[in-house]
Amino acid sequence: MSRGVCFLVAAALLVPHWASAQMQPHRAQYVLRLGTAANAPRIGTAVQDITLDCAGWHIKRDISTEIAITSSWKLSLASKLAGEEARDGGGFRYRMVQIQNGDERDTRGKIERSKGQLRADIVTPAGPTHFVLPPQTLMPVAAIGHLVDRLRAKASAFPALMFDAEVLGDAFLVDVTALDPGTLRPAAPAEKPVAVPASHSWPVFMSFTRGREQDQKPLFSVSAKIYDNGVLDRLTVDTGLLKVGADLQDLQMHKAPTCPGS
Repeated sequence: MSRGVCFLVAAALLVPHWASAQMQPHRAQYVLRLGTAANAPRIGTAVQDITLDCAGWHIKRDISTEIAITSSWKLSLASKLAGEEARDGGGFRYRMVQIQNGDERDTRGKIERSKGQLRADIVTPAGPTHFVLPPQTLMPVAAIGHLVDRLRAKASAFPALMFDAEVLGDAFLVDVTALDPGTLRPAAPAEKPVAVPASHSWPVFMSFTRGREQDQKPLFSVSAKIYDNGVLDRLTVDTGLLKVGADLQDLQMHKAPTCPGS
């Protein structure tokens, strides 16, 4: 259950690549609901604040959920991520703290290119791990930029490798398929529509499998509406056991900095 909610943030609340001129850093807040019915119960919120300076991107994500399993048993999860990604997408450093029913888990990671390899160094409560990622693996910021660029080019289906910090701590292979307009679930009627300053949007379906293993069954799938400025809405995460919906509740666009040589 907790991994499904964290996956929602990791897979959905990503940001665009610096090189895409129309994309902007932003702060987005989402309402999370258990299921996709019109009266699905609200289980929490997810907030991502993306800022950009001349050194690179700064990502902060904050998830808070509480799910009533029975009348006397509740599953509580809080997850906080702080990450930094280079402007060129060449590296990523992060710290993540997850608290599930009072049990805290602290993870730190560093992804960087060294000696022609993309190396990952991850430290969890279980100890450090070191491994090499496929060289074409995209960092979180660059991943959505690639997605938007491919959709702008009218690609109907394409794969991408993306590093994920919150769920897998490894690379995901993401298979993206453009959907027909009108196929996404309707927005939750309890939520007011949020105006998104974008000129184009696309409905997409994405399935996620382990990137360093072949012929694996997808772990999750996500359907969403993605705008050309990197904002996402109308998300549905399907873990196979449950579905979590996320609807945009508030949006603030940040200005991109003017940097020497940009």
